[in-house]
Amino acid sequence: MKLRFFINYAIISLVLLMLMPFVSALAQTLTSAERAQLEAQLAQVQAEQAQAQKDLTAAQSKSSSLQNDINLLNAKIKAEQLDIQVKNLLIKTLGDNISNKQIEIDSLDNQIAQDKQDIAYILTQMQQADNISIVEVALSSGTISEFWHDTVELESLGQGVYALSQQLAVTEASSTVEKASLVEKQNSAIDARYSIQQDQKTVQANQAQQKQLLSISKNNEKAYSALVAEKKKEADAINAKLFALAGGSNPIPFGQAYQYALAAQQKTGVDPAFLLAILTQESNLGTNQGNCYLTNTNTGAGVSVKTGKIFSNVMNPKRDTAPFLTITSDLNVDPFRTVVSCPQSVGWGGAMGPAQFIASTWMLLTNRVASALGISGISNPWNPQDAFMASAIYLSDLGANNGGYTKESNAACRYYSGSPCSQSSLIASYANSVMSLASTIQTTEIDKLQGI
Repeated sequence: MKLRFFINYAIISLVLLMLMPFVSALAQTLTSAERAQLEAQLAQVQAEQAQAQKDLTAAQSKSSSLQNDINLLNAKIKAEQLDIQVKNLLIKTLGDNISNKQIEIDSLDNQIAQDKQDIAYILTQMQQADNISIVEVALSSGTISEFWHDTVELESLGQGVYALSQQLAVTEASSTVEKASLVEKQNSAIDARYSIQQDQKTVQANQAQQKQLLSISKNNEKAYSALVAEKKKEADAINAKLFALAGGSNPIPFGQAYQYALAAQQKTGVDPAFLLAILTQESNLGTNQGNCYLTNTNTGAGVSVKTGKIFSNVMNPKRDTAPFLTITSDLNVDPFRTVVSCPQSVGWGGAMGPAQFIASTWMLLTNRVASALGISGISNPWNPQDAFMASAIYLSDLGANNGGYTKESNAACRYYSGSPCSQSSLIASYANSVMSLASTIQTTEIDKLQGI
């Protein structure tokens, strides 16, 4: 009979679906023995790394002399080389985890697709059964007892489909979690590779210094003193080098900028080189955007300080003019003679000071900046120290507080646009430029200040 055939078929299908495992057995890219060997090797190198760090700390505590400097460089190079080994082993482990995680996700996604297809088919058949008239159902059943039995089974089948749908929702949630875990592991691998590249640059620089020191005779203290004096002269030149700032602010010595960045790191965890790179990039953008004055608080119109060009969109009147007036009033400055950024080809201008925050965003940060700096009163977006701390706080909120290439890149994209790097190539290019600047600042300026 038509209804009986459908019920039997649907129940069998449902039972098969309920018994089907959600995740098939995972293919392993490493055997258990291989993984155990890799983990043991990693543990051994990490122990060596810990000892190398102790040796480095001991070497750093000794007074400067030719032999002590050679020993210090030896300790640094060994620590860095072991760090590279650790990260290479971690990448191998992550690669295996990523492969297995992808297999698991593929299995979950296949199961989701199959379950959706099967549920849709059963629901279609149930809809067809609903279209059978009560007379047809009664006539298709041999007895009244069979008629009520069929009706009860149909109801149970509906409950079973509902349960399967609930299970499907759980599987979909598991897939979402696993995909997030996969992205995290992929990002960790990217971070490790980037860190290895930076470590290799440092090793090369230290090996060059080591070669230079070894070329000096142990008894030639005059040559050693000349080398120390040369390095001090180079460090002094870096400290005195001007660090450009956006927003019409006068440049400050790099040494001062670096101290601001170090202070911000202590409060937020944001890497100094990364923070300096963000502010350098903002300075570059500020030069391109130019500087404007607000002329109309109702419309947001303004004028270029340099060219006199009129802009209709210097500041968003609904979002930023009111807080801008509050900020300038609190600082006792003229709002119509206070420099903000001119608009770009699209959107609004109105960014303030070295960090290039719009007024509404600064108002969200101002109390936190004052608290972090331990100052009474209000913070000033045109003051470099305040701007450095505000940028670091904001970047920390965006995920850059623990370092790492991917987290810093994503934070840079959101700092620039409020959107992730995947939003557009323009946003991604901003982050790429920032990360390149951070690497350059670290190796050519900060490392030399630190004697690396």
